[in-house]
Amino acid sequence: MKAITYERYGPPGVLVVREVAEPACGDDDILVRVRAVEATKADCELRAFRFAIWWFWLPLRLAIGVFRPRRRVLGSYFAGEVFRVGKNVSGHAVGDQVFGSTGLRMGAYGEVAAAVGSATIVEKPANMTFAEAAAVPLGGLNALHFLRRARIEPGEKVLINGAGGSIGLHAVQIAKAMGAEVTAVDKRLKEELVRSNGADHFVDYECDDFAAGDVRYDVVFDMVPTTNYRRCMRALTRSGRYLTGNPRLSVMLRCLCTSWFSARSASFAFAGEKREELLALKAMIEAGEIRSIVDEVLPMDRVAEAHERVEAETRLGALVIAIG
Repeated sequence: MKAITYERYGPPGVLVVREVAEPACGDDDILVRVRAVEATKADCELRAFRFAIWWFWLPLRLAIGVFRPRRRVLGSYFAGEVFRVGKNVSGHAVGDQVFGSTGLRMGAYGEVAAAVGSATIVEKPANMTFAEAAAVPLGGLNALHFLRRARIEPGEKVLINGAGGSIGLHAVQIAKAMGAEVTAVDKRLKEELVRSNGADHFVDYECDDFAAGDVRYDVVFDMVPTTNYRRCMRALTRSGRYLTGNPRLSVMLRCLCTSWFSARSASFAFAGEKREELLALKAMIEAGEIRSIVDEVLPMDRVAEAHERVEAETRLGALVIAIG
């Protein structure tokens, strides 16, 4: 089968399309014929082994390969068709059109990917193409996880910092579906995009400080690892909730202190990417409450271009790789 592989850590040019062996299907596994996969920031970080958050560098390096990557095929968030089912797996049948995540096994940059039967993989929304469905799991699962933790009430003011990324765009839509008044923070390039997905207000972080005005927010959802924690606290109401999906170690400690010693709450709990959450997203998609946003669908041999655009933050929505 064909797969996009990398033999060493480095720039986008290390990604090469080549023939590789099809993964084996164990008794507890399923194989999926991948039709589309999102090129994510996590893929870029793993390819280069360069992360915005430094504190998990050593354990991750030990896990994925000290000198070179152990798993040579990236890609976790995909859509495709069930190709083979292990004898101990129930709930999936050959030919099912599905979307979801292979988790740490990755492999979705190949024509066939393997996942455990219990992985977060469910039937694809009926009103989406494979490319549209592949752009959902990363952003949708993370956004839904955090906004559920925020316990948003109708009419509350929600600020989403990093609203133009995969997670942020889904968060804007989910917060609106929960009845919130949403302020999106990102670069001016993405204003039209986030407004078209439901944002009521927009702040260009390159020109304005979202915490400088008189407006205070019930919820601040922060996806930018370099954001100043004190500014986020200043932007909250007295009993506001702060959630971060990209915490530095210092921010994690400050979150604990905030929750212990003030009326505000601060959370950094990482998304579990649960099957139930993906089913909830599927229901919201089929009900027309949220949608994925695909900037462009690229062939496998343009994967380096996709990674360059993800790293440069010039994409307007998800960049999806068509597989096979």
